[in-house]
This record gives sequence, C-alpha cells and structure tokens, in this order.
Amino acid sequence: MTLLSNLEPFKNVEGKYVVKFKRSVVPYQNGFMFQLRIGDSSGEMMLRYWGAKNKEEVDKLYDSIKQDDVVSIKGESTDFKGLISINVNPPTGFVKVLKPGEYRKEEFIPVTERDQEQMFRELTELSGSIKNPDLKKLVHSFIEEDGEFSKKFREHPAAMYRHHGWVGGLLEHSLNMAKICDFLSTLHKELDRDLMIAGAILHDIGKMKELEVGSSIKVTAEGMMVGHLLLTMEMVNKKMEEIGTPEELRIKVKHIIASHHGKLEYGSPKTPAMPEALAVYYADDMDSKLVYMINHMKKAATEDDYVYTPDFGNIYLK
Repeated sequence: MTLLSNLEPFKNVEGKYVVKFKRSVVPYQNGFMFQLRIGDSSGEMMLRYWGAKNKEEVDKLYDSIKQDDVVSIKGESTDFKGLISINVNPPTGFVKVLKPGEYRKEEFIPVTERDQEQMFRELTELSGSIKNPDLKKLVHSFIEEDGEFSKKFREHPAAMYRHHGWVGGLLEHSLNMAKICDFLSTLHKELDRDLMIAGAILHDIGKMKELEVGSSIKVTAEGMMVGHLLLTMEMVNKKMEEIGTPEELRIKVKHIIASHHGKLEYGSPKTPAMPEALAVYYADDMDSKLVYMINHMKKAATEDDYVYTPDFGNIYLK
C-alpha cells in the first residue's frame, strides 16, 4: 500500500484509503467524472474518477460510495495545480468499496509518535504523587482501578483533527497538561498542585464518549448533542458521588471541568474563578495550539518561508 504522504507524481498507485467526502458526478469531454477526498494515516488527497459516457454506470459506482467507507483503488498520481492528486481511468483503474473484514482501521488513523506505555507510566507517576487522598482516590478510580477505562484512555484521540487527533492523543494531551501544571506549581507556591494535576488528567475524559474511532475519527450522536465538557462533568461527578468525595472538593473539581475552555464563547458555562482553574485552562489552550501549529509546520507542502493558516495567519517555517 502506498502512503499518500510518500506519493510522487506520475506513479502507479494501489492501496486502501478511507473516503473523507465526495463531490457530485459531472460531465466532462469523454464522459462523466466525480471526485473523492481520500485519506490514510499519513494524510489526505483528492482522487478523480474519469468514467466513460455511460452515466448510469458512473452514478451506480458513485452512489455505492459513502463517507467513511474504505475503498481499494488503482490509478496514477498526477500534479494538478501544484498539488499531487490521483487519477483513476477505467477499465485499467478502479475504485471498489471494501467490506469491514477486508481492512484494518489502524491503516487509516494516525498514531502518536510517542511511546504510549511510557506516557502512561509518566501519568501514573504524576497521579501517584498527588498528596490529597480524596483527589488521589478519584484519579486512581479511573486510570488504575478501571481496566476498561484505562485501556480506552490510553488509545483514544483527543480530537478529530485540530490537535492530538490520533490514537493515543488523549493520553498525550492530558500528560502534557499535567506536566505544565506540575511546573506551574513550582513557580507559584500558592497553587494547589494536587487539584491542578487531577483536573488536567480528567478534564477531557468525556472525549471517550464524544468521539468514536472506526475508519476515521468522528463525533458520536451523544457527542454532537451533549458535548465532551458535559459528558466529562457527568462521568466525574458520578464517580465522586460513588467514592464519597467531600462536597467542597467536588465543587472545585467540577469548576475546573466547567471552566477549562476559558470563555463563554468557547463553550464553557463558567469562566475560571480559581487560579488552579485558570492554570488548567491555559495549559489546555497552550498545548493544543502548540501541537496544532507544529503539525501545520510538519505538513507544509511548500518551499516558501511561510505557510498560511486561518488560526495563526502566516507561520514561519525556516
């Protein structure tokens, strides 16, 4: 299988790829064509299927292809407007929808570049350093005592694509935040280190219900209708009730979760009202934005000194 990121123009291409979206059938000089956006674990690319003059035949293939389907393709790479894309010309080329047993989902989802087991060990070391027994019990009840939760937490993405949108992304993001909060506690002795680390580790666990991983990462119905912030609140509050977390501490933990987006317009029902909540918010914001910018730099397909992004404007690449 040819990874899309390794593709050079004017080469034969054969492989399995996930369909991100499709564009309608339209006429061209020799018949009818349509376009697909396809992807694998390394990136995405446009595919153009150049069908013959039998529109019914082209429509039948087009209608059989759905978003998130995995397709087997045979075609040729080309340079289209300065970007590499794939042309499929039947009958030598083809696009075929595969059944679930004919592929592995791991072929299409990016995986963290860091060692997942090492990251989890670091996370458990940080949680083990929590001195407050109620907070330690809360965190351990999730990541150490619940085997099913622990396994999913280690493997789950933190987002669809913006930041940490890969297998192991939730663990990576949560660990980064916990480390940032740990460091901040050495600068500002007034901060409650235990509360920040617990908040950093647990702040996004609702992502495990908000996102599902198949041939691609997508939002669940519950994630769309409720959102990870409220799902996290629900999961953590239920656990605190079960283990008997003191009321005052429960309020503080819930506030960190409720305010970790920082602003009302960013989806938080409350803005940070404690320094620990402010620290968790900025740790979240900094880590997610740094990873997002760094990924843009890694994927910049240009020899220019800058690449433009809607979020940051021009990013310097040299």
